Amino acid sequence: MISEAYSPQTRNTKTVKLQADLVVVGGGLSGVCAAITAARSGLKVVLIQDRPVLGGNASSEVRLWSLGATSHMGNNNRWSREGGLINEILLDNLKRNKEGNPLLFDTVLLEKVYEENNITLLLNTAVYEVEKGKDDQVKNVTAFCSQNSTTYIASAPLFCDASGDGIVAFMAGASFRMGAETKEEFDEGFAPNIEDYGNLLGHSLYFYTKDVGKPISYTPPSFAIKNAEELPRIKNFQLGDHGCKLWWVEHGGRLDTVHQSEDIKFELWKVVYGIWDYVKNSGKFPEAANLTLEWVGTIPGKRESRRFEGDFMLTQKDIVEQRDYYDAVSFGGWAMDLHPADGIYSEHNSCTQWHGKGVYSIPYRCYYSKNIENLFLAGRIISASHVAFGSSRVMLTCAHGAQAVGQAAVLCKEEGLLPKDIASKEHIAKLQLALNRNGQSIPRIALNDTDDLVAKANVEASSSLKFKGFSEADDWHPLKFGLAQMLPLKANETYSFEIEVDASEATSLELQLKSCSTPNHFTPDVVIDKKEVDLQKGKQKITFTTTKTQEQDHYSFFCLMKNEKVKVRLSDERITGLMTVENKINKAVSNYGRQDPPADINVDSFEFWTPERRPKGKNIALQMAKALPIFEPDNIKNGEVRPNANGNTNAWVAEIEDKNPTLHLKWDDKVNIKSIKLFFDCDYDHALETTLMGHPEDVIPFVVDNYTVKDASGKLLKEVKGNYQAINTIELDEAISTDALVFEFSKKERHIPVSLFKISAYN
Repeated sequence: MISEAYSPQTRNTKTVKLQADLVVVGGGLSGVCAAITAARSGLKVVLIQDRPVLGGNASSEVRLWSLGATSHMGNNNRWSREGGLINEILLDNLKRNKEGNPLLFDTVLLEKVYEENNITLLLNTAVYEVEKGKDDQVKNVTAFCSQNSTTYIASAPLFCDASGDGIVAFMAGASFRMGAETKEEFDEGFAPNIEDYGNLLGHSLYFYTKDVGKPISYTPPSFAIKNAEELPRIKNFQLGDHGCKLWWVEHGGRLDTVHQSEDIKFELWKVVYGIWDYVKNSGKFPEAANLTLEWVGTIPGKRESRRFEGDFMLTQKDIVEQRDYYDAVSFGGWAMDLHPADGIYSEHNSCTQWHGKGVYSIPYRCYYSKNIENLFLAGRIISASHVAFGSSRVMLTCAHGAQAVGQAAVLCKEEGLLPKDIASKEHIAKLQLALNRNGQSIPRIALNDTDDLVAKANVEASSSLKFKGFSEADDWHPLKFGLAQMLPLKANETYSFEIEVDASEATSLELQLKSCSTPNHFTPDVVIDKKEVDLQKGKQKITFTTTKTQEQDHYSFFCLMKNEKVKVRLSDERITGLMTVENKINKAVSNYGRQDPPADINVDSFEFWTPERRPKGKNIALQMAKALPIFEPDNIKNGEVRPNANGNTNAWVAEIEDKNPTLHLKWDDKVNIKSIKLFFDCDYDHALETTLMGHPEDVIPFVVDNYTVKDASGKLLKEVKGNYQAINTIELDEAISTDALVFEFSKKERHIPVSLFKISAYN
């Protein structure tokens, strides 16, 4: 029993003081990735989240799917899914939750944090005070947990604000922006007309419906709007749409998206319950009779509030021109995606999206405050203009950059540095190396890893695929859209392709070889050669032999242009680094087959050639006159872990018939090895949306599931079964001295050969 006498003085809540190496405020995907990355390298981390679950907008409280550079596979950013830790999380979620249950994704994130002994997790805990040690340093933050009535004071030499609104950076006095810049400030043609289009993106609130098998009546609350049928956006509604497909139910861009968030939420409740009243009671949706509201969000998904200034500010030209910077640590690829401030009440389109030709780099200097010297920035609050923010704000881009923040904190701790110090060319190279060692795949940053013993090894394989084409299947694809086989081709060479087609009547088919204007992207914006072929009715084989050559090594596109009278034979074979794309439409990301922006906004015009999701998206059963030497064993030593637009698959691929392929690594002298890393093909082209959509498999079919590692004497060092991850790290109990390693892989898919991007070994 506890009993206390009356006190004339006010009582204080219980206070707990925490000391850490890094305090991360905000438990969305960005905060989670920053915290885990730092903790795995030995830093003591306090992770403070003001909600009961992790994930932020990706959590079951909001239920927004997580997206990034792949853009629903609706742009030209091939093999662009974010790597490293966030990819590990996505693959874990796929394994246990391929249907996209947001509640299960909560558990994936919670488990990841829970398993890290170096993280102290505080849920339901809101930061409300910042204390400075000096004018330009944060000393500690004070937060209150409403569930255990405890006040926490968390101190550290380093802080990361991943809170979405930038609560720590704001209270610490860091310079920030909120709203749109003028076109003139950064020469951004896409900067909006503030009076008409508005300053800020709003919040969205989602709902789910359920068929209960019998008629269900609905009485709206008194606050529900009564004129939902007059909403300009109501034309977007289709019965059965729920969750984040209702992203257009948006409001608040004319308001203060920080301090008026509760007002915005209540207005969205009015709209949501009013829309459902319209659906259930207007008589225009009789098929909704058995539907009931199963879930309505209680907090909205917030898009935009404060953006804090770093030593560099990302702008439109960085995205459109794919500018590279010495301190690149992350990348983006979502469209520059702005929404009208009036949201659901606006007469404008729900959003305006303009895509770049490829992914762009994000400099490290965007990820720390230029004023507060021990404060990192992560998530949507990084240093970017309003237009650039329209792309960099999406969750997987935010999470990927946050990994860089977590790793930078490790370097700060190890070398006694502050965030700004890492931006020097000496230190940034160390950060980039550490990130790329863990699969970050920073665009166009070479991995010069002098400690990797594999770079000095000779590599031999039991087999290597000499690609001359794909075997035929009894599967035919109608050319409702242009269809292209992507192939890595060399400069100054001609090629010959043979395919089989089936014409419903006599017609002609245009064939083209397209390539890319620069080696930085996968947009087929240059026609190298073309040919018109006359077809007779029925099945026939045709050949396209090029007479013109491309000037640079590239991934190129053998294109069969649209003709609905023609079908082409496909193959069941799927091979790492090779795929088909179509010149088709994906309205979800404003892809209508071609992008032709107004001339004055300084955005490129180009065609979209995008893939279909499995089980569709098969390769063309083409044959080539000469083999492409694109899958050699030495590819595992070049440091890359995904295909590049410059025409490199960067993969070793065994012959399809090789059921148990092996790789032998041999050194001239014995080396000491303590750890080994393998990088498998997890199909970086497939968007792994975390919720709602679902996926055809729970394991990416290219990933090798079973393999063994042996030393020169044949001693078994490691046996792995049931792998589904892209990166496998093997830590040996003791370092071994050997002059060889042998990797034996098991083939699991009949039509998919074993493949591998990279092996690393360290002493």
